[in-house]
Amino acid sequence: MIWKSRLSVVGSSTPPVFLFVLLVLSFAFLQSGCATSPSSQTAQLPQADSPCGPQNDEDIDPGLPVTAPLKDPKIVIKKATKKLFLYSEEKLLRTYPIKLGFNPVGDKIRQGDKRTPEGSYYICMKNPRSKYHLSLGLSYPSIEDAERGLEQKLITKSDHDRIIERISKKSIPPWDTPLGGEIFIHGGGETWDWTYGCVALCNKDIEELFKVVALGTQVVIQQ
Repeated sequence: MIWKSRLSVVGSSTPPVFLFVLLVLSFAFLQSGCATSPSSQTAQLPQADSPCGPQNDEDIDPGLPVTAPLKDPKIVIKKATKKLFLYSEEKLLRTYPIKLGFNPVGDKIRQGDKRTPEGSYYICMKNPRSKYHLSLGLSYPSIEDAERGLEQKLITKSDHDRIIERISKKSIPPWDTPLGGEIFIHGGGETWDWTYGCVALCNKDIEELFKVVALGTQVVIQQ
């Protein structure tokens, strides 16, 4: 009897209207917490800070026709975004996704470091019978690579001079020095970073690229 009387007193001192107002205020307070959630804060950041989607307009493939021969062709490879850009007369034609070496960060220094080189190169050979579908050979090591290798005592003066001579003739540089070589743009890039320093594209993409780029085409590789 005492317990029932106390319950009735509490019930009479807490009107239904008060409980309803308390419920509404509690719900509003919980909802206000979503405005400061991490996801909404991320959405307010500039687009360049977002890890998803294009980082800039250049990342978007314009889908322009790619037919040979290209006029003043140029290839730009950006390792950080894993993209290959194909240009004709400074106009972007294609953006291809790529895969890199087992050690994708940093410039190539020597044979076996599994890094993709950085710098200015050219297409020095085309191999239609590559075991990686199709391949375009890059003129690594370059004159800059040779100068650095000699300074760091990685190669001999004889190796250095051989590299300079071949590059000066726009031919295939020696690939038998401690700096390494046989760096290609080739197929088989449908999975992950698996090469020993090459640049791997999807087979359908290397097929298109192989048809339209000629020997001597400039290739710029950036981190």
